[in-house]
Amino acid sequence: MTLLETDLDDVPAPKGQLTLKLVASRQDTNLYGDIPGGWLVNHMDQAAELAAGREAGGRTATVAIEAMDFLSPVRVGSMISVYTQVQEIGHSSIKIDVEVWVRPPHGQRIEERQKVTEARFVVVALDDNGRIRAVHSD
Repeated sequence: MTLLETDLDDVPAPKGQLTLKLVASRQDTNLYGDIPGGWLVNHMDQAAELAAGREAGGRTATVAIEAMDFLSPVRVGSMISVYTQVQEIGHSSIKIDVEVWVRPPHGQRIEERQKVTEARFVVVALDDNGRIRAVHSD
């Protein structure tokens, strides 16, 4: 193994697949000019439902979000990348790990990105009437 390969292994990287990518704009800020945590949670929820909808083949709804810590603030102009990874599929539920990574407004290099938060979302499959249904019909 070369030194370069070792260095690359030490660089933290997102887990899962890129599901949403957007820019934090000035209109998304709170009273103090910061990007609020709720804004990030909203986009994490959208990403979880997109991933779950692909797996369930239709409508889904989030029923739980496991513990979440915010590791660093998000600045206006940052590129937000939301990654999802299906962890478990039950009869009617899907557990999805969601990570948010940010590249600062003027970040040019890939190593400038940093993880902001992560959480496990529990999502259920719904039928056309909004009732819980099996993820995969037999």
